[in-house]
Amino acid sequence: MASHFEIELEKLKNVIIKIGTLAEHQLSEAVKALLSEPMVEKKEVKKTEEKIDKLDVKIDEICQSIFALQQPVASDLRFIMASMQISNEIERIGDLSMSVIKNSKNIKEKHDLIAKFNIAELAKQVEIITVKMNECFINRSETTIGEIFVLNNSIKTSSDDIIHNLMNEMKVNSKAVVSGMNLVLVIKHLERVSEHCTNIAEHVHFMIKAKIIKHEKFEDKQQ
Repeated sequence: MASHFEIELEKLKNVIIKIGTLAEHQLSEAVKALLSEPMVEKKEVKKTEEKIDKLDVKIDEICQSIFALQQPVASDLRFIMASMQISNEIERIGDLSMSVIKNSKNIKEKHDLIAKFNIAELAKQVEIITVKMNECFINRSETTIGEIFVLNNSIKTSSDDIIHNLMNEMKVNSKAVVSGMNLVLVIKHLERVSEHCTNIAEHVHFMIKAKIIKHEKFEDKQQ
């Protein structure tokens, strides 16, 4: 029979998985809004945001309860510490997804600009890294952690290139300024989602290996 401590740890794990799944769904809706694909109703998106916020608070409460009533050993302590950090990162992903949805409403020449600068591909990459973020936590796979770091570098490079091209477009096409500026904000939001996913991968690596890493040095620290 599982102890109260084991039950609380399992509850914590399940809540992290739940909030991660909600954030993944929210990011998917944000990408749909950007690409003008059918998405769920606005009130449903808002409900998801509220659920994410409530689960973030719940995770803190579970962690505080465990610390107050138990004396976790090293591996469990790392899991609890990482969970608190991961929860905060996921909550930010939810917030950024909402920002993408809001900014996307102000992009009138969306289709032409998105097609011209291959923004749809970037958005899909961010969807992929968000899925891998959840896989990383559930499976605790170093391979997936490495894939996240590589994908994040690719997203950052693409984001920089797209923003540079958008700025040049706005210089020669005054009609594209309003939409272009909102697209720049969207690109920055998507890039930050990718960074939060990468931070989560770092927390998972700490959880399983008891080592603090930064993704730029991941391959060196695997040696």
